[in-house]
Amino acid sequence: MTTAGDTPHNTTDALSFEDDALRCLDDVARFARSLTRAPDDADDLVQETYLRAFRSRHTWREGADMRRWLFTICKNIFLRDEERARHVVALDDEPTEETLSVVRLHNTIVANGESSLFDRIDVAPAIARAMQQLAEPFRLVVALVDMEGYGYIEAAEMLGIPVGTVRSRLFRARRVLQDALLVHARDAGLLGTSAFREKGVRS
Repeated sequence: MTTAGDTPHNTTDALSFEDDALRCLDDVARFARSLTRAPDDADDLVQETYLRAFRSRHTWREGADMRRWLFTICKNIFLRDEERARHVVALDDEPTEETLSVVRLHNTIVANGESSLFDRIDVAPAIARAMQQLAEPFRLVVALVDMEGYGYIEAAEMLGIPVGTVRSRLFRARRVLQDALLVHARDAGLLGTSAFREKGVRS
């Protein structure tokens, strides 16, 4: 039987849940922006994530990682479109020649002692542009591992894919991002064009 004491307790629990969820708002917004290609889409994704979270409060386990729980909801909403889900499966293939070209260029830059050039320029705009060019499966692993600090195992659990797939996608995504940063460095006058021509990297 319900007692008078139940209502304040339940109200307190609800408020505590909402407070914990709202404390993660900035993190969820950043994660949403890393997945979408437009600010309005990111705002819609954040709003729907919180609507879904509040409706699904009964599935929340006390003591669990709120940030991770919200990220999982955000990711599921983002990937719920059937076409996107098929796209995720279709992109599990071997590294492309383009990826291998970027790896070779990276090795050349390290050998030439130029690996510190990114410390001399603002790479944030280049990274933001490059993230928007990544296919969705690769943006997801970069957002979770490199931007949000989750480990490979945690990211694999959140995405529902093998750890090996996380590693493979992350490797390829990082090389594509590196390509974009090298182009940015070249445009900033800190890297010559000869290396690009020699290694066949897109400008």
